[in-house]
Amino acid sequence: MGILEAILVAVSLCADCFAVTLCSSVTLKDLRWNSVAKVAAVFAVIQAGLLLAGWAFGSLFASYVIKISHIIGFLLLLYVGGSMLYEGIRGKEEVRKLDSWRNIVLGGIATSIDALAVGVAQSMEDTSWNGFLPLLIAVFAVTALSAVLGICGGRFIGRRVGRVAEIIGGLVLIAIGVSLLF
Repeated sequence: MGILEAILVAVSLCADCFAVTLCSSVTLKDLRWNSVAKVAAVFAVIQAGLLLAGWAFGSLFASYVIKISHIIGFLLLLYVGGSMLYEGIRGKEEVRKLDSWRNIVLGGIATSIDALAVGVAQSMEDTSWNGFLPLLIAVFAVTALSAVLGICGGRFIGRRVGRVAEIIGGLVLIAIGVSLLF
């Protein structure tokens, strides 16, 4: 796989990462760069890790991943989006921050199931390590960048729109989850 193709695949894989971080960060009051870096690193490690796992164990995972990946992604996004929607409608001044390990890991897994499937596909195509490495690096870097951009963008939107942005963000995440079922 060439570098340009690897970057394009990485961008397509991290679109949902960007959406989740954008929607989830509308409630942030403070933007701490160490928290942003932590979220970006966790999302990137999970995305690249599942891509690598799919590539390494592709023949073992193939039938299972293809059958249930959309259901797992749907359930995780439904949970995260439903929580946002509930908190937004409830209207309490509680701020759900992205520095909770549970929320970060759930978001990272929910947005990375497709990376596992891409890794399986690369394995099925007998992609060598040298052919796979550019994709792995691109996925890690682009995912980290998309998380940073999503958090910064979500905070910017949240300051201007407030609780409505949280409700809309929750609905968007649920819609992304539902779209995985079709």
